[in-house]
Amino acid sequence: MKPALKRGWRDLNTVQFGMTPAHALTLGPMDTATGSFLDLLNGTRGLELLREEGRRMELPDGHVDTLVRRLASAGLLDDAKGGGPAGDTLRGKKEALDRLRPDLASLSLTTSEPGEAISRLTARRSLRVQVRGAGRVGALVASLLSAAGVGEVDVRDIGRVDPWDVTPGGLPAEAIGDRRDEAARRTARHCAPDRPPRRTRHTRLGEESTGHSLVIIAPRDDVAVHAPSPSATEPLITSGTPHLYAGVVEATGMVGPLVLPGETPCAGCLHEGRTDRDPAWPRLVAQWRSGTARTRDVRPCDLTLATTVAGLTAAHALTFLDGRLPSSAGARWEVSLPALTWHARPVWAHPACPCGATEKGEGEHPSDEEESHETMAEHRPSKELRRKADAKRLAGTWRAHV
Repeated sequence: MKPALKRGWRDLNTVQFGMTPAHALTLGPMDTATGSFLDLLNGTRGLELLREEGRRMELPDGHVDTLVRRLASAGLLDDAKGGGPAGDTLRGKKEALDRLRPDLASLSLTTSEPGEAISRLTARRSLRVQVRGAGRVGALVASLLSAAGVGEVDVRDIGRVDPWDVTPGGLPAEAIGDRRDEAARRTARHCAPDRPPRRTRHTRLGEESTGHSLVIIAPRDDVAVHAPSPSATEPLITSGTPHLYAGVVEATGMVGPLVLPGETPCAGCLHEGRTDRDPAWPRLVAQWRSGTARTRDVRPCDLTLATTVAGLTAAHALTFLDGRLPSSAGARWEVSLPALTWHARPVWAHPACPCGATEKGEGEHPSDEEESHETMAEHRPSKELRRKADAKRLAGTWRAHV
């Protein structure tokens, strides 16, 4: 049984696996002997030994196989030896696996097949992610992804670390004065549960717009956060490299959109859509960018807000890297001080943008009323996934607990 799911009896014949509505299931009716048998599903016995235990407990013939099959179909079973050779390799690195055990347990809640969680965790080790920007948000995102098991996390930025760049989990105080990108890469490597693969000279000097599973754009310039330049990511669009925007501007944190070139809206779509709604938008952006070049004022970037944005950015990135589509695809999540209420602003594919996302037929632009903010509580990106999971559950004794 998946140890990440708490177990409790709702009555004498019904057992509940899990506490939260997103992942909880109930099973019933269940007799006392079968309920006791569940304790034996702890990863220490193979199916043959489980059959012997079932006979000893006087369970009917075939009952053990049926129970195991139905538990697996409901996504309640894991495979203690799953993951293939890569899983065996990770299990052989006890210190690294111990660092990742909470992440593995979390993955077991969002996967259904036995052994799928460790397969996804080991798959992270072969991924390459680049973070562009090593400020309070970007440096922490790089450390979080590295700590979560992503094999190679590169960081690109210019300049040297300033005192106000220092954050818990991000750039440390001893890095003040060091080259910003080198300090962020060093911190990310230090956070890794295992020694990441070393970069070769060819890799370091190669084209930085290709070969990455994901590029995260987290600029220190607040104008670039609020109004990302479409031209800056043209190489990513051309090469088909997925990229995710994030940052803090004027006490407002932003995560998204996640851009899948040719499939979901990009920075060009965002710019064109804003221009349609506000003809003065290009003029304002030009003034803001011009003003940025003339001043070196420290930008407002609250420490806790930056940490919150970095955490959500890393979570959306990992969701994508693990093979799911996060809610930032086609939307931009925003949160502002002091209310701290997350809401999503839709980003629509624009026909004037050459990225090609409009060819996917994502629908017409909504009216202003239809673009009202959607709060984090109201946004349910997992509904489709849950519907698919519900469809796999057996009818009758299996049901979702709400």
